[in-house]
Amino acid sequence: MTTPPVCDYEGSDYQSSFWDTGERKYEDMAEAIALKHMLPTAGNLMLELGAGAGRNTPRYKNYHQIVVLDYSTTQLEQARKRLGDAKKYIYVAADIYRLPFKSELFDGATMIRTLHHMREPKQALAQVERCLTPGAVFILEYANKLNVKAIARYLFRKQTWNPFTHEQVEFVELNFDFHPAAVRDIVRSLGFLIRATRTVSHFRIGILKKFFPAKFLAVVDGFIQPTGAFWQLSPSVFTRLEKPGTIPYNATTGYTDPLDLFQCPECGGTFAESEGQLTCSDCGAKFAVENGIYDLRKPL
Repeated sequence: MTTPPVCDYEGSDYQSSFWDTGERKYEDMAEAIALKHMLPTAGNLMLELGAGAGRNTPRYKNYHQIVVLDYSTTQLEQARKRLGDAKKYIYVAADIYRLPFKSELFDGATMIRTLHHMREPKQALAQVERCLTPGAVFILEYANKLNVKAIARYLFRKQTWNPFTHEQVEFVELNFDFHPAAVRDIVRSLGFLIRATRTVSHFRIGILKKFFPAKFLAVVDGFIQPTGAFWQLSPSVFTRLEKPGTIPYNATTGYTDPLDLFQCPECGGTFAESEGQLTCSDCGAKFAVENGIYDLRKPL
């Protein structure tokens, strides 16, 4: 199956070089505030898409079990080191364009700082919609091309692309900014209901972060975030989406076996596990299971 190209963080020190230095402390705290207000108070099975090294995963503590998914096994190894091997976490390397899960499984999902790598956002989000149960909550974040800085740069002829038009802009290879109206059109076309919108990281400006403490900027950001319901002019936008319907089950105290979640990304068949491999009972494709990570990107 031919799918769009993937931005692969294999071998990257993204967590340590981008987040752990402290230079993005304000952005991290602002995102935590948005998630705190948008996440459900309880849930059963969460799908975290583009989880990276697990920076946000502890913030989903109200979910009983979490599938920590990224394309990069390097990132997942870092996440596993951070989070541990409790049954609460299932580590999966997979392509969002062809998610290896049965339909209508998850009652929650997040995609933070990930859609901006999707050349075909509707194709990716359609896969997420397929995997969610009716009534599921999906927190989607996207990079906003209609932000104040981009508007100013365009008006003063410092950039060539127009922030007011609806098409996405690829400012670096496989890095995209989206117009809020275009994202709304996509999610509504897939059947999602938009329940809330928060604008985030209003103060992502070097000079402000230099002179004001990160916590102060984050707290002010938190007060401003609800204005996202009316206009979106920040570089990051969070939306709370719901799949229409009612969740067909209650949260349980048991843990789901990973094999009960997966379907073969090649043919949709079921898996059997043995000797560090998953083997599809229909097409015979084999996938690696190594270091606690189910690698379902490509067959062996």
